[in-house]
Amino acid sequence: MLSVMVYVVGLSPGQYFYFQEVFPVLAAKHCIMQANAEYHQSILAKQQKKFGEEIARLQHAADLVKTVASRYDEYVSVKDLSDKISRALTAAKKDNDFIYHDRIPDLKDLEPIGKASLVKATPVVVPLSQKFVDLFEKMVPLAVQQALTLYNQRKADLVNRSIAQMREATNLANGVLASLNLPAAIEDISGDSVPQSILQKSKSVIEQGGVQTIDQLMKDLPELLQRNREILDESLRILDEEETTDNELKNKFKERWQRTPSNDLYKPLRAEGANYRNILDKAVQADKQVKERYQSHRETISLLCKPEQELNAAIPSANPAKTMQGSEVVNVLRSLLTRLDEVKREREELENDLKSVNFDMTSKFLTALAQDGAVNEEAVSVTELDRLYGSLTHKVQESLKKQEELLNSIQNSHQEFSKMKQSNNESNLREEVLKNLAVANDNFVELVANLKEGTKFYNELTEILLKFQNKCSDIVFARKTERDELLKDLQQSIAREPSAPSFPSVPAYQTGPAGGNKPPASSAPTPAPRTMVSSKPQPPARPPPPVISTANTVSAPAAAASGTTAPPASAASTAPSQAQGPPYPTYPGYPGYCQMPLPMGYNPYMYGQYNMPYTPSPVYQNPGQAPYPAPQQPGYPYPQQPGYPYPQQ
Repeated sequence: MLSVMVYVVGLSPGQYFYFQEVFPVLAAKHCIMQANAEYHQSILAKQQKKFGEEIARLQHAADLVKTVASRYDEYVSVKDLSDKISRALTAAKKDNDFIYHDRIPDLKDLEPIGKASLVKATPVVVPLSQKFVDLFEKMVPLAVQQALTLYNQRKADLVNRSIAQMREATNLANGVLASLNLPAAIEDISGDSVPQSILQKSKSVIEQGGVQTIDQLMKDLPELLQRNREILDESLRILDEEETTDNELKNKFKERWQRTPSNDLYKPLRAEGANYRNILDKAVQADKQVKERYQSHRETISLLCKPEQELNAAIPSANPAKTMQGSEVVNVLRSLLTRLDEVKREREELENDLKSVNFDMTSKFLTALAQDGAVNEEAVSVTELDRLYGSLTHKVQESLKKQEELLNSIQNSHQEFSKMKQSNNESNLREEVLKNLAVANDNFVELVANLKEGTKFYNELTEILLKFQNKCSDIVFARKTERDELLKDLQQSIAREPSAPSFPSVPAYQTGPAGGNKPPASSAPTPAPRTMVSSKPQPPARPPPPVISTANTVSAPAAAASGTTAPPASAASTAPSQAQGPPYPTYPGYPGYCQMPLPMGYNPYMYGQYNMPYTPSPVYQNPGQAPYPAPQQPGYPYPQQPGYPYPQQ
């Protein structure tokens, strides 16, 4: 078993020694797992009414547990598992002996335990998350991207043009009806009550907040405008400050200030800022027009906000003819107004349909690019827009034409209606007030829409201006960092420059020797002398030892042997040619001494003697050898002891 484990684990025999306690644990774990598997398989056999197989598997499990308990008891405890298997085996044998009498198969006849599927593979659903967004899905060639941009512009122009035509036609219809005092004129037959259409308009104005709503919106606009102006002014101010600083440094350092001027770098940002300022100026003019319009209709809008009793009291009364209540002209006008209201509702639906149409042209442009190698955007876009919006634009034109016919019919019928009405001052005054109320309702709706649109415009412009301010702040910060680095480099370069470009010429008497010829002065600058400070004083140079001639070197040992003193030689004949050895004594046979050669040098005792005889180089002496006789200096009367020649001092 262990050899198999060594092979399975992949260890060499040399490594087995270090894992000799691991393998018993592995073997015990293997037996325990096998025993557990046999135990659970016996439970399955019992459920399948295979009682003999149950007993056989329990016996095998009991044998495995006994093996673990006998061999590996010091590593693993299997008492609980052994007790559980023993109880199950005893109960199974008892039931089989008394009831079932099933044959117990041999271990080799049992089927091997199959593999259990612990997990089940599930198909991969793409995308894995509902929030997944493919970043490369919208990546298309540049030609296709440009074609998509032009297509979106054509689509926006078509939709906006159609919606603008319908809104303009609706405003025209409302204006015509208000000028004719319809439908209030045909509803005001009694002459002493508020027409139903006026009551509905008054209720609508009150539900939307009336004059208070407009006042609040008018109050918010200047604050939003001022906030946008402050953001824009601050953005341009930091640009101006940085440009001023850059110009000052440019004037100071001249040609050394080598970087892009701020004036050239900020041109795109200043153009963008000028565009935003132009937009704000136009918005101010539009706000002024809205405010003037509101002031001119404020009284009638306030009248619509009053209750029914006060509104009825504010409208003059009249006494029209009773015969007009059931006349044919009134019925015709009512039917025409009903049809006109239906046309208005159809336009609202058409506007929603125009806005809801959406189609991705990417596939179309990609196909055209693959077939022709280029994208003919105009041909593809016009064809596709006609297919998508052709029916809707046709309905828009039909609606405009139908409204024109209805307005002509309404004007003709109203002329007949006006002839039938009794002409008096009271009825004319009442009709004028009702017209003003109808116009006030239309103005209220339009003013609220304009003010809400202006508020939305200012809020969106605030986000755009904040991005513009961040852009300006980033580039100014980058310019300041660049300026600081450039200033640091300039300061270092200035510090490295010499303070004086050239030194004055040295006087001639300082360059030549005293009383001699004076060499020409050099044009190169002479550096100033440096003072060297040493850490400690140096001792004076030691003079070289005296040098002895060859003749005296040979005669000195002989004199020492005979016990006589050599006569002193004259100064001319005793010129030394070699330096004297060290000042300590030389003992014959002393092993630690080695005669070292000394260089030839200056002899203070032989000043004026220039012709010195040739002296052979001294011979090196190895340690342990008998020393050569040391040379003696002539001219000194002190005798030398035999065998102990001292150098003369």
